[in-house]
Amino acid sequence: MKKLAVLAFTLMVTLSLEAQLETPQPSPSSKIIQTVGLTEVTVEYSRPSMKERTIFGNLVPYDKVWRTGANKNTVVSFSDDVTIDGQTLKAGSYAIYTKPGKTSWEVLFYADTDNWGVPREWDESKVAAKTTTEVFPIEFPVETFTITIDDLHNNGAALGIMWEKSYVGVKFEVPTAEKADKSITKLMSGPSANELYASASYYYEEGRDLNKAKEWIDKAVSMNEKAYWIMRRQSLIYAKLGDKKGAIEAAKKSMAAAETAGNQGYVKLNQDSLKEWGAL
Repeated sequence: MKKLAVLAFTLMVTLSLEAQLETPQPSPSSKIIQTVGLTEVTVEYSRPSMKERTIFGNLVPYDKVWRTGANKNTVVSFSDDVTIDGQTLKAGSYAIYTKPGKTSWEVLFYADTDNWGVPREWDESKVAAKTTTEVFPIEFPVETFTITIDDLHNNGAALGIMWEKSYVGVKFEVPTAEKADKSITKLMSGPSANELYASASYYYEEGRDLNKAKEWIDKAVSMNEKAYWIMRRQSLIYAKLGDKKGAIEAAKKSMAAAETAGNQGYVKLNQDSLKEWGAL
């Protein structure tokens, strides 16, 4: 019995030490977040080191698919659709695979990011985009595998890969002009009905300047005369300002629009208010 107690205690101590043990990872993880124009680009990857080994053509064979890093997939994420070598790469996350060669690399963006290394069964239909890029020699050795986002400009950048004495860069374009034009057009055309409604609702709920809330909600109604929820808010703002006649008129319009839309909840809300204001 005593031996069993000693064994149990030893096991508990061992498990406790294992739970607390922290040691450096041989290929530590890294994360890059970079805004390119108006697009956010994120890269998550692990960083192996040379450790006096010959990398390309030896540890990483030429002309074979490589995981491009270590451990789980190296993943790049784009917040918008981007263009790579004339191909549209949809917004989302992709595993980066490469086929290193002596003078050029093939770089592949793979839609499945849940593999540990290269997939057991390569599915060509999951290659969302691919390109071939020239290898540029580096004069000094890069000890630790490194990915960069460089050559930044408003409309694109280059996804750089460096290790040993080699650098390759994949240029990509981002839709900055398109996004900027939409933003400018929206700003110049003024706030939307929903934005005016949200602003008026906030002022109403917080008991702030009700005259300003009335101004916003009236404009919102003029922009969308079928939006029963906006007219409902208009009736409440009018009532709070003491304009019972205006509140009743707005509530009746809201109720009629809600009936047309088949929203009985809003019909009931307006009926209750109209009863309260002596209009039913």
